[in-house]
This record gives sequence, C-alpha cells and structure tokens, in this order.
Amino acid sequence: MIVAEPKPLAEVSELIGEARKILVVGCGGCVTVCLAGGEKETGILAASLRMLRKKEGKTLETLEVTLTRQCDPEYVQLLDKYVTEDVEGIVSLACGVGVQFLAERFNKWVVPALNTKFAGGAVEHGVWEERCGLCGECILHQTGGICPIIRCSKSLLNGPCGGSQGGKCEVNPDLPCAWQLIYDRLKALGKLDLLLEIRPPKDWSKARDGGPRKVVREDVRM
Repeated sequence: MIVAEPKPLAEVSELIGEARKILVVGCGGCVTVCLAGGEKETGILAASLRMLRKKEGKTLETLEVTLTRQCDPEYVQLLDKYVTEDVEGIVSLACGVGVQFLAERFNKWVVPALNTKFAGGAVEHGVWEERCGLCGECILHQTGGICPIIRCSKSLLNGPCGGSQGGKCEVNPDLPCAWQLIYDRLKALGKLDLLLEIRPPKDWSKARDGGPRKVVREDVRM
C-alpha cells in the first residue's frame, strides 16, 4: 500500500493561487486506507479551503469527487464532466502517480494535496510502517519474508553488521535489527542454511534503469 500524509492547509491554499473554482479529487485506494485522501478527507479539505478564503475576504467554489482510483485511466476519465471551462485548478488527494495521471489528461493546473511517503502496511490503527523498497528484485524467499533493503538501516544483503547489539540496530537503537529478525524467522522455519548463501550486490538497474519502470502483462493486455 502507498502511504501518504496531508500537506499543510496553508501550503495547499498557496498552491492553488487565486483560483476561484477548483475540483478537489479524492482517491478510494491506498490513501483512503491510510486516512489521508478518501471521501471524508476530500470533503474536509474542500471545506477548509473555502473557510480559509472566506477569512481572507475572498470566495472559492469547490467541486468534490472521489474516484475509485486515480492511477487508472478508466476512472480518471469519469472526471471529464466535472472539468469544465470555469474550473481553474484541480487538487489531487492521491499519491504522486494519481497527480500525474490527472495532469496528463486535463489541461488544467493540477496540484498535490498529499506528500507520498512510502510503500508499507498498517501495524496498528493509525500507524504504518515502510516494508517494501520497490527494488524490482525481490529476495524475500531468501530472508524469511523480511526485507533487508528497507528494514535494515544499512540495506545489507548479507548481515548482520558488527554494530548490532542485543537484537537492536546501531543506527537507531529503537529499531530491531532486521538481520536478527531474519535469523529468528529462518531458525523457526528450519531454514538457517539460507544464511550460508552469499547474496551478490543488488542489481539496482532493476529498480531504476535510466527512466520510469514499466510492467507489461501480455496475458491480460488488450
């Protein structure tokens, strides 16, 4: 899941400039789950922007729509009927991907209302942790389902380092040592022999090879 957090209201207000009518677009995907950009947050942001402008002695008209996803053209095109000539700007409550999809489709000023943080998951209500570095070369089958790229502060592929003490990370003593977690997990599964394998340096070209990455599934492509 992509995790994002709201930008300060004053910043969003500054981004839309002197626009008198805007479209505020929420996303029903990841940012709804992390309580940053769903229908509720979209309504709150629109109302807050109107109140801020009224306090400044100005007016602002807002339209509010929450799409199922902003990262899918079939949903983005549903906004066509809302993006009229008098709409001066679009505020996107989505990750950076959604913002770019809106900007590509509409000849309007599109601004982000969120800061995209990372790909992670919920560990408790209101708390999300980064768990995937989107590296393009997953080795979780070798490390007991624990990612050393993200969960190890040094992204070591062969660990632990010499600074790990008492199961804690030397970079941040509040964090458990990822390689201690990997060891404990593999031991519990009876697969400690995997630690004897020397993992080669990561091929970072699979994460970033001179431009944006693309995945094509020919079996579902139309």
